[in-house]
Amino acid sequence: MGKGKEIIVVGGGLAGLVSAYLLAKNGHSVRLIEKKTYPFHRVCGEYLSNEVVDFLEREGLLPQNVTIPKIDRFEFSDTKGRIVQTPLDLGGIGISRFLLDDFLFQRAIEAGAELLCGKQVHQVHFIQESDRFQVVLEDGKILESDYVIGAFGKRSRIDSFLARAFTQKRSPFIGVKYHIQINRPTDVVALHNFTNGYCGINAVEENRFNLCYLGRREDLRKHGSIPELEREVLWKNPVLREIFQEAEFLFEKPEVINEISFEEKSPIENHILMVGDAAGLITPLNGNGMAMAIRGAYILADIVENNTERNTIEELYQKQWNLHFKNRLLFGRWIQKLFGAEISSAFARNLLKNSHWLSQQIIRNTHGSPF
Repeated sequence: MGKGKEIIVVGGGLAGLVSAYLLAKNGHSVRLIEKKTYPFHRVCGEYLSNEVVDFLEREGLLPQNVTIPKIDRFEFSDTKGRIVQTPLDLGGIGISRFLLDDFLFQRAIEAGAELLCGKQVHQVHFIQESDRFQVVLEDGKILESDYVIGAFGKRSRIDSFLARAFTQKRSPFIGVKYHIQINRPTDVVALHNFTNGYCGINAVEENRFNLCYLGRREDLRKHGSIPELEREVLWKNPVLREIFQEAEFLFEKPEVINEISFEEKSPIENHILMVGDAAGLITPLNGNGMAMAIRGAYILADIVENNTERNTIEELYQKQWNLHFKNRLLFGRWIQKLFGAEISSAFARNLLKNSHWLSQQIIRNTHGSPF
């Protein structure tokens, strides 16, 4: 273990892995705890904005031995399947979490981080008297550290342990993801509406496409299964029906996540520094969750590296997090109201079709500048 602060990172998604890499590279003693074992799939749109691509390339955090599709167009259809396309001024790339997370995992180890995989964190306690943390694993083992970074994603048992406000009410959303092979343009990220939800599709590496949709738990309950939900709800959009009928599905079964909450969260809870989806989840139609997780990790690692007092670190992180992300999340929640219904999705399509300026403003308000 290196010099400097002792830091435990709970969760090994993009935010956790990039945090661990940067902090370990700077000589801090970093342990990252991830309940699964790499590589594995996650429910995620797998479109990565160019906001963070330059940073990843500078740090050697993008795989070089695969062809990664470049994406510079956005396609949108309303619930009736009427399509409009618009350029993406910033653009991005398509890369699977299966590939990217595993690569970042290896880079974090090379930087000096200790990664504990297949371990579940049960509790996190801040001990006021010692000004340190105790992290309790499911097997009863206790680890201690100066700081804890919470990078445990959209919802975890630690959220419930901390009694975070968003856990006190149920969320109506479910997320479903597949990898497919299909003959589609690789430079387009598409968003197709259906009643009560929307489905994104974009190319990733190895001639695959990621297909991921956000739906409602009540519709799944009504139709009884994921395949029936897709046939009876998603297929009402002719574009989605065609995609599902043409595609070769590569998973034995879809990746599914329940209780996706877009409620407001705090980036600091009981002195735990939250990053990525644990700090705030942007609605997936904005296509910027991956970039926000990476940028949040960069901001947090820089603050931890350059400050020594806990209060200073927390105050600076709260301020910087609000500056970079608070308005994005608010705007994302607002424009989500334009999706998943016949009238509102048609209105959104007309906006995109008739006002390039307005469509670009929407994109800019949910994305940051490259760094």
